[in-house]
Order: sequence, then structure tokens, then C-alpha cells
Amino acid sequence: MSLQEISQKAARAAEAVGRRADDVNLIAVSKVQPNERVEAVLKQGHRVFGENKVQEAQGKWPGFKAQFDGIAVHLIGPLQSNKTRAAMELFDAIHSVDRPKLAKGIARIAQELGHCPELFVQVNTGEEPQKAGVLPGDVDAFVTECRSMDLSITGLMCIPPAEEEPTLHFALLAKMAKRNGLVGLSMGMSSDFERAIAQGATHIRVGSAIFGTRVS
Repeated sequence: MSLQEISQKAARAAEAVGRRADDVNLIAVSKVQPNERVEAVLKQGHRVFGENKVQEAQGKWPGFKAQFDGIAVHLIGPLQSNKTRAAMELFDAIHSVDRPKLAKGIARIAQELGHCPELFVQVNTGEEPQKAGVLPGDVDAFVTECRSMDLSITGLMCIPPAEEEPTLHFALLAKMAKRNGLVGLSMGMSSDFERAIAQGATHIRVGSAIFGTRVS
């Protein structure tokens, strides 16, 4: 499926529920994709990309940013505390804020740098033991704790359990965001982004539908 087709599908999904197409940000997930595939998408005019690992992004995006204007790179994978500074210097948004220690590190480095990426709290909506994220019952307290550190939280992010209907998780995330006065909802991937948009997604993370099967 082409980038244009994905964009058109996203726009139709938004319009079907009375939203504007530009209310939804399409993050092209470029993790583990060869540079030639990423460059092809850049040449089509797309500028918002998602990466899972700091080190991979460090090896990829400075070069592309020197070639193409207006690139925004989002960290959508887990962030190790010792990579916090590097992440904050490279990424325009971090979608995986999931524990007090990480939040404290971000707050401290933000004071030093004088700027901070957009921040999303990752929520483990399925309460899966193997998955990162704040548990649903702890979200309100964690958002409050982040705000007490002068961190501006843009929204919430989730990755629903693979075997469950994602719409239920998207609706739960939207409810938690609204309760906390948050407008950002990072949810929905290649197989379910239309359902996510119907539940209010502001950021959808689409990889394989744009780039094809990952290389590794």
C-alpha cells in the first residue's frame, strides 16, 4: 500500500467521525528499514517518522536532516534511563514515558537544555506483564507527578494486546486522556489505525503498510 493510499484512508476515517484529516498525524515507522526505503518516503514529501531505538536513530537521522528540511522524528520504543539525554537531543517527541525515574531524568535534562520534546505517557491498557507502560489505575497519579516536575504532557500512548479487539483499548485510552485534560492520543498501527482514528487518535504509527516487511 502506498503512502498516498494510507493518507487517504486516514483522512476518510477522520472525516467519517466528523474530524478533520489534519487532526491526525501519520508517523511513518522507519525502524529497521533500509535507508533507501526511508529516502523514498522522504522524497514523496513525508516528514514525520518513528524509531524504536536511540542508537539506530542516531545513525540514520542526522544525515537525512542535513538533506531534507522539516523532519520530525518520534521515539516510539522504550527508553532506557541512560539514553535519556541522547533521546532528548535527537527526538521531537517521546511516546514512551512510563516510570517516575525516567520522568525525573527528562525533567532534569530539560532544565539543562532549555527545551523538551513532546511527551506521551505510555499506558499498558492490557495490563500485560511483559509489556512496558503505566497501569491504567496509576495513570492519573503519574500524570500529576509529571506535571509536578514542570513536564508538559502532550498525551497518552498505548499498544493493545495483539489478541484483543483494539477498539476497547483505544476507547479506554481516550477516556483516561480526557479525564486528565490531555489532547494527544498516540494509538493505532498498520492493521487498526482506522479504528484508532474513530476513537480520537491524534498520532497513528504505521510502518509495514508504508515500507513493506521489515528487513530484520
